[in-house]
Amino acid sequence: MPEIHTTRRDALRQRLAEAELAALLVTDLRNIRYLTGFTGSNAALLVTGSEGGTVFCTDGRYTAQAEAEVPELRRMIERPSATALVGHARRVLARGGAGGVGDVVGFESDHVSVEQHATLADAAGEITLRRAPGLTEALRERKDETEVAALRQACAAADRALADLLEHGGLRPGRTEREVARELENRMAEHGAQATAFPSIVAAGANSAVPHHRPTAAVLAKGDFVKLDFGAVVDGYHSDMTRTVVLGEPAQWQREVYELVSRAQAAGAAAVRPGRELAEVDRAARDVIAAAGYGERFPHGLGHGVGLDVHEAPSLAATAVGTLSACMAVTVEPGVYLAGRGGVRIEDTLVVREGTPELLTLSTKELVVA
Repeated sequence: MPEIHTTRRDALRQRLAEAELAALLVTDLRNIRYLTGFTGSNAALLVTGSEGGTVFCTDGRYTAQAEAEVPELRRMIERPSATALVGHARRVLARGGAGGVGDVVGFESDHVSVEQHATLADAAGEITLRRAPGLTEALRERKDETEVAALRQACAAADRALADLLEHGGLRPGRTEREVARELENRMAEHGAQATAFPSIVAAGANSAVPHHRPTAAVLAKGDFVKLDFGAVVDGYHSDMTRTVVLGEPAQWQREVYELVSRAQAAGAAAVRPGRELAEVDRAARDVIAAAGYGERFPHGLGHGVGLDVHEAPSLAATAVGTLSACMAVTVEPGVYLAGRGGVRIEDTLVVREGTPELLTLSTKELVVA
C-alpha cells in the first residue's frame, strides 16, 4: 500500500522542516519498514524535502524485493547502503537540489555506532551531519488503522493459542516451563503468528515472583501460580499479553493477590484516555496496589507502547513525561511479586480511543484454575 507510506513520509517531511534539516538518513530497519514497507535485512533511506528527491538503497540480494515493496521511490543498489546515500546527499546538496534547508542532513544517532558515524562523516565531506534521533519514532506512536488491524491479528493469534493450551490440558502438573513455552509458541504459529514477539515467559511457583523469568526445566506442580507473558508478530506488529493461572484449587493468599492485581489492572485500563498524563495512568493502578500495602512489590512501570517494536514509546511509568493521544497502542500490566511464594501479572494491549479504549487482548482475566 504505497499511499500509506507516502502519507507517512509526508508527515516526516514536516518534522524535517521544523528541525531545519535538508534530509534525514534513516537506518533503523523498523523505521524503514514504517516509511517504505520494505521487509529485508539491509537498507537505508534518505528522506528529503521533496518526495522526488527521496532515495531508497539496499544491496543486490534485495533487488527484486525492493522493486516489489518500494516501487514508488528511486532505488539504489549499493553497499554499504547508508554510506552510499550520504555520498548521494553530498552530491545533490552541492547542486542545491535536495528541496530542504541548507546542507544539514540528520541521522538516527540512537541507531548508529561510533564506528558507523565515522564512516558516514568521511562520506559526508562538506555537508553537515546532525544528530536527529526519534523523528520517525514520534510518528510511530500514533497508529493508523492499517497498523491497528495488524495488532488485532497479532493479539488474536495469542488469544487463540492460550485458549488451545488450556483446552488441551497444556497447563498441568508434571510439565516443565520450557515445554509449556514451546507449545504456546507453536500454537501461536498455528493461528497465524509469523514470529514470536519476544521469548515467551512461563514462570511457575516461586519463579512467578520474578518479573522477567526465563523458562527453565522447572516442573509445574499443584498449587503453583503459572505466569505466562507472550506475544505474536503479524505483518511486523507485536502483541503482548500476560495471564496468570493457578494449578488446582487456589489458596486464600493467591485469591487475594490475584484480586488485587485485577483491580489495579482495571483501574489502569480505565485511565487510558486521550490527554491523560502518562504518569497519571501509572498512578491509577499503582495507588490501588500501594493502598493494599504492596507498593514495593510492584517494581516496574505500568506499561509501554507496542507496534513494530514490542517495547516502544510511550512509556507508562511514574517518571514518564507526556500525555496519551488517540490511536496510541499501549499495554497495561501491573504485578505483585512475593519472593519465594509467587507472583501475579495481568497485562492487556489496548488502543487509545475517545472514550473507552479498544481492548485487543480478549482472553479472560478471571482467575483460571487449570
